[in-house]
Amino acid sequence: MSVALQAVEVLAQDATTTFKGLGAVGYGLAAIGPGIGVGIVVGKAIEGMVRQPEMAGQVRTTMFLGIAFTEALALIGLVAGFIF
Repeated sequence: MSVALQAVEVLAQDATTTFKGLGAVGYGLAAIGPGIGVGIVVGKAIEGMVRQPEMAGQVRTTMFLGIAFTEALALIGLVAGFIF
């Protein structure tokens, strides 16, 4: 084997790296979307309660359901970070 091929083989072996801690970065990025989603859900619920105070109880229930579904996305992101 020539010297050039040996050098390429050595460089290819050194190029393999392991990325530790990327799960935390992935979860951080995955938490941005649900954070924005919860803010939008709560903001719109408050807006709806102000416009029709007699529907406040029903709007509040729907708001908590929306928050629960949105937070489920954050938990999926956390699990995906551990899996991958």
